Amino acid sequence: MRRREFIRLLSGASAIIAALTGAASAQFMPGINLAPDKPPLTAEEQAKRKAVDDAYRSTIEKVPDKKKSADPWGDIRTNTTTPSKQRSQ
Repeated sequence: MRRREFIRLLSGASAIIAALTGAASAQFMPGINLAPDKPPLTAEEQAKRKAVDDAYRSTIEKVPDKKKSADPWGDIRTNTTTPSKQRSQ
C-alpha cells in the first residue's frame, strides 16, 4: 500500500513538472515562427496607408480638447475644513 502511494505521488509530481517545463521552454524556442513573413508593400499600398494615416491625423486634430468636468456642487463645497463656531461651543 505504501508503494502505491509513493508511485502516485511521484507520477503526479512528474506530471506537474513536465507541464510547467513544457510551457516555459515553449517561450524560448527561437526557431519557430508562426507568423508568415509578409512581402514588402508596393508603392500603391504605401501611398494608400499614408493617405489613411494623414486622414486619421487630420481628424484627430479637429477633435476639441477635453473640457473640465462639470461639478454641480463645486461652487457650494468649500475647500477649508474649519470647524463651525456652534460645534466648538
